[in-house]
Amino acid sequence: MSGEQRKISVAYATAVSLGAIIGSGIFVLSGTVISLAGALSLVAFAFVGFISLILAFELGELTSVYPELRGSSYSFAYEAFGSNLGFVTGLLMYFSYATSVPAIALGFGSYLSALLGFGSPLLYTIALIVVLHVVNLLGVQKAAKTDFYLVAIKVAVLVYFVVFALIVSKFNPSHFTIPTNAGYGFFESMQGIIFAYSGFQSVSTIAPDVKGGGNGAAKAIVYSVLISFVLYVLVTVSLMSLAPASSFKIAADPLSFALNYVHAPDYVYLVVDVGALMATTSATLATILTSANVIYQVSADGLLPKFFAKYDKKRDVPVNGILITLIISIATLFAGNVYVIASISNFGLLFTYLMTTLAVFKLRRQGVVGSFKTPGYPYLPMVSLVGLLVVFVGMPKEALLIGIITTFVLLMFYAIVREGKRASPEKVRLFEEIEKFFEGHKT
Repeated sequence: MSGEQRKISVAYATAVSLGAIIGSGIFVLSGTVISLAGALSLVAFAFVGFISLILAFELGELTSVYPELRGSSYSFAYEAFGSNLGFVTGLLMYFSYATSVPAIALGFGSYLSALLGFGSPLLYTIALIVVLHVVNLLGVQKAAKTDFYLVAIKVAVLVYFVVFALIVSKFNPSHFTIPTNAGYGFFESMQGIIFAYSGFQSVSTIAPDVKGGGNGAAKAIVYSVLISFVLYVLVTVSLMSLAPASSFKIAADPLSFALNYVHAPDYVYLVVDVGALMATTSATLATILTSANVIYQVSADGLLPKFFAKYDKKRDVPVNGILITLIISIATLFAGNVYVIASISNFGLLFTYLMTTLAVFKLRRQGVVGSFKTPGYPYLPMVSLVGLLVVFVGMPKEALLIGIITTFVLLMFYAIVREGKRASPEKVRLFEEIEKFFEGHKT
């Protein structure tokens, strides 16, 4: 079989992205989002969805410029700004994805426990994490093709849930209330939503394995964001049609809660819960692959020891990256509930999104443009910058503090190691460089 034949199609690549997007959000965090913002969660979903679509265009453009790279936003920051910001972006991105694995898997544990009526959600979660790391070790083709069928089934389940909800509830407007503290809750809800959309970066980490290279991967990224946006809005409306917005709490199985509220028939429970299990499984599968590819690329670029770059060419997987993600995933399970774990991973996620947008500006200024271009440049990228800063507003103080301290430590570590190898310290006229940068944009 030739190298091109071994590659996955755009449809399979879209499935990898959808597998990470849909399962991590609508099946796990949608109820939490509604509990924080009520009916305003629909506005939050639309706002973050629009920002995510812009980011998808930007990521698609950068992927088409560097189709051979596996590090997604890290690789693009590395190519645009060098090893300093690349190092920080890479490690923040890796930890973001590695710590999001247990948040998604907790949804699986919660749905399975509710479906069976016995057992510990935590034990089910650990079992899923271990099994899916083994699946990823078998190879990217097997993982992607497994994901394709899981995605097809879970999309069908979501459509089934939406139809059932609209028929049973007949769309009750009184359920669409706004909590008294919805002002800040609106911004808090964006944490769950930006986390939910995060999976679209997964395709850019396997761009070398996609038919059509960077252009094919770029199309898969945009397709997955558009499909998930439509599904997110429909399911959120359906949830509040079944149960009042005020009744939702922070929990990892919101669809089961909504069905229980209206005393849905057992067969509906079964279909939706099985779909939720498949959704969280495919999301966890794709996120593991993404995190492992990121740390592999950081190491391959010489910013981490070679141990992290061990790659099984026969199976096409970064072996040690997957094993390290397994350890971090299980350890993070004990950090708190699903919202806490998701918030911990969000700082690195938002930082990498910022670097993605800035990389587009930097490369466009240098005349570097891929076969896939971000529409509306430079205005849409400017909108994404402002939008990401708005999302930062709702981040829990603890998560924000941890993220800032981590970034500072990484910068200090890099500076100490890098400058320690120099015969004399590097000296630059910083603000003259900044002025040149803006003068370049004016011209």
